[in-house]
Amino acid sequence: MGKQILHNKHSKEQLIKRIDSEPFDRKLISFYRYAHLKDPRSIRDLLYLRWSTMGILGRIYVSHEGVNAQVSIPEPQLDLFTQGLEMIDFLKGSRLNFALAHDKYAFFKLAIKVRPKLVADGLEDPDFDVTDKGQHVDAESFNMLTEQAGTLVVDMRNQYESEIGHMENAICPPANSFREELPMVARMLEAYKERKVVMYCTGGIRCEKASAYMKHCGYKQVYQLEGGIIEYVRQCKEKGLPNKFIGKNFVFDKRMAEAVGEEVIANCHQCGMPSDSHVNCANDLCHNLFIQCPSCADSMNGTCSAHCKQIVNLPRGDRKAAHETFASTGMLRSRHEPKPTHCIKTT
Repeated sequence: MGKQILHNKHSKEQLIKRIDSEPFDRKLISFYRYAHLKDPRSIRDLLYLRWSTMGILGRIYVSHEGVNAQVSIPEPQLDLFTQGLEMIDFLKGSRLNFALAHDKYAFFKLAIKVRPKLVADGLEDPDFDVTDKGQHVDAESFNMLTEQAGTLVVDMRNQYESEIGHMENAICPPANSFREELPMVARMLEAYKERKVVMYCTGGIRCEKASAYMKHCGYKQVYQLEGGIIEYVRQCKEKGLPNKFIGKNFVFDKRMAEAVGEEVIANCHQCGMPSDSHVNCANDLCHNLFIQCPSCADSMNGTCSAHCKQIVNLPRGDRKAAHETFASTGMLRSRHEPKPTHCIKTT
């Protein structure tokens, strides 16, 4: 590649100024494709060279399992971007999930990283084939399946995501990572291997791997919502279908969530009042992700605990020592415990 720069070299302030000056809108798109890649580093460099010249921003992971991408695309480059995907064999026909709302400041730079796996799963079984996935279903088929007696609907996202929004009657495992959730779901449903299991997540990548894992574990009728919640909501609007998703859809960019309906199904972790706004603790040494209402944000200075509030009120030079003192006592954070999973219906 010679001396070509294959990573961002600008400060956040410079990147924001560049976006400020753009005379066009941007489209937020997510997509993924599981495939057996021999040389993910070469794929990574190829994508960076192509996309950086097009002004594309976002967060992309490449591994031996394939590619997972969340990108912000200049609207004038959209056709060229999609045509480029069709020129890469394993990315041909990739489903593109357009965000429900487009924010040109969702990403500031183009970051493409090589990872051991697209989604960390903790699995070391050499016989597990991630491409042997469950049957894809669209929004209409999802609605029909989930209305059938005995069908199990499983949310394959983290607890902090499903807490603010999920499908009707979904099983929402109390897990804070996909690595933790995969074996948890397989154990939870052990007695129901003959039932129909319908899995969903934000854009499809987690439930696709989960559906393959469930088949690997002996489950007979496994389905996954193609395109995830994002595509489901779009299809429901386009076709006038009943929307079974309630609350907000958590997203992994600075927006934190997309509003799907008007329901607020979560509560502030500090006062218990209805609220579904995720924030990161204002203590830079903590950054705990939690739900906080405007009133508590004001009274707690945007922090997650009395300890963190005390730290942010200290002179900056004293904060690290105080943080280490609290951390050593195990009292730094007051994390919200995962809620109980939805009960499995036996009829």
